[in-house]
Amino acid sequence: MIGIIICILATWLLIKITNTKPSVLGFKPNIKRLRQFGLGFGFSCIAALIYYWLTVWMLDARLEVNANYSIIDFLEASFWTFRSVLFEELIWRGILLYLLIKYVGVRNGIILSAITFGIFHWFSYEILGNLSQMLAVFLLTGIAGIMFGYAYALTGSLYLPVSLHFGWNFVSIVIFSQGPIGNQLLTVSTSNQIEGISSLVFFLVQLFILPIIMLVYFYFLRKKQGKYPVLE
Repeated sequence: MIGIIICILATWLLIKITNTKPSVLGFKPNIKRLRQFGLGFGFSCIAALIYYWLTVWMLDARLEVNANYSIIDFLEASFWTFRSVLFEELIWRGILLYLLIKYVGVRNGIILSAITFGIFHWFSYEILGNLSQMLAVFLLTGIAGIMFGYAYALTGSLYLPVSLHFGWNFVSIVIFSQGPIGNQLLTVSTSNQIEGISSLVFFLVQLFILPIIMLVYFYFLRKKQGKYPVLE
């Protein structure tokens, strides 16, 4: 929570220094933005569920409901996940991305933001020095960063990128317990591993399943709008 407060204060300070209107971040809720949030969360949850169910099936894993899990545990885990997502989005898709887009263009701004987003996860995952993991994490988070960046540029709001980010992390952390906060709703147990070509296929599924869905959505969104709202 302290991190989010610091991000909000830093955002406010940058807005004042650069004489930027706060509206460029699209904080104010309206029907359109709430609909985009719902769509983004839905698309992301569906993509993540497909990926994790395929993984469970491929591993022939045992999937069990956590008998000790309560509604309070669920709400606390969901809030923790949303808070961590909001922290990252305020930094990488907030005022800094807007300024990058303004001064170096949409494509270059999004790519620069995505590169730093990928590098940040080397440190947050504590994998610095493990080249194979560094490459995998950079690709996963970098491509996700590009997708989140275009979600902001095409809507002029943080609602869609936050919902996309939150949807995937919600399924991963809260539903399938694949996160730093321990066992949650479902526990997965198996002694098998995905190896060889199957490992590459599943990595590619994880890498592209949501971006491909969103690419179709972005195409129709851009076709309907004709320009980037963030540049207006």
